[in-house]
Amino acid sequence: MNPEPERQPGPVPPQDTLPAVHRLRVLTVNTHKGFTALNRRFILPELREAVRSTSADLVFLQEVLGEHDRHASRHSNWPSMSQYEFLADSMWSDFAYGRNAVYPDGHHGNALLSKYPIRHHRNLDVSITGPERRGLLHCVLDVPGHAEVHAICVHLSLLESHRQLQLALLCQLIESLPADAPVIIAGDFNDWQLQGNVTLAQRDDLHEAFERHHGRPAKTYPARFPLLRLDRVYLRNASSHAPRILGNKPWSHLSDHLPLAVEVHL
Repeated sequence: MNPEPERQPGPVPPQDTLPAVHRLRVLTVNTHKGFTALNRRFILPELREAVRSTSADLVFLQEVLGEHDRHASRHSNWPSMSQYEFLADSMWSDFAYGRNAVYPDGHHGNALLSKYPIRHHRNLDVSITGPERRGLLHCVLDVPGHAEVHAICVHLSLLESHRQLQLALLCQLIESLPADAPVIIAGDFNDWQLQGNVTLAQRDDLHEAFERHHGRPAKTYPARFPLLRLDRVYLRNASSHAPRILGNKPWSHLSDHLPLAVEVHL
């Protein structure tokens, strides 16, 4: 894994004077670069309103555009800022972005929106070979009442052999973190054969929220008629509650993936 340089934010207010926080509302969504399935319509403004309606404390985003010159010239409602900044708006004071794929018109990657200060973040390159560029966006959060909370936004390869290697790198990252720190891992695992879930289930320190409550990971793809269980929320040193698939309108029309929402107790 080759980390990009960490962003070091400016001073933040002391968190130890604030009431301890023991519940976090988590949302994960593959934004499909702000377009509907098959790229028929640009719907980022509608997606922002839907994301805001969840009142999530942490939003894990995959396939979010940092910039794209050609799309910007074609759509009159294209935001003047990056998509993750546009989505953060005034509700999420902190955000981090991990650029994965770069092309002539721009770049995209993973992002995290947070209502709590992001102490620092790093994007770990877990690309294997070929044109697919993948990363793990690792953020350390200042959540009142906790020394540190770790959030890892994931978007893995389409190839099983690559995913297994990337999961090994994810496990290395998890093992490098303080043993007692809460860790929230969420995103698009592309694990349609569930072999990756078998790999992670061998760890006794992790659980997947939907598997624990419903017996299997959630069906999230394709959004209009979900058949594949691609998106996940894994937790360490935290418990999951009320996991939900956001499968009704407008969500089923805002991306090719359905979002997942989980209440996490620290």
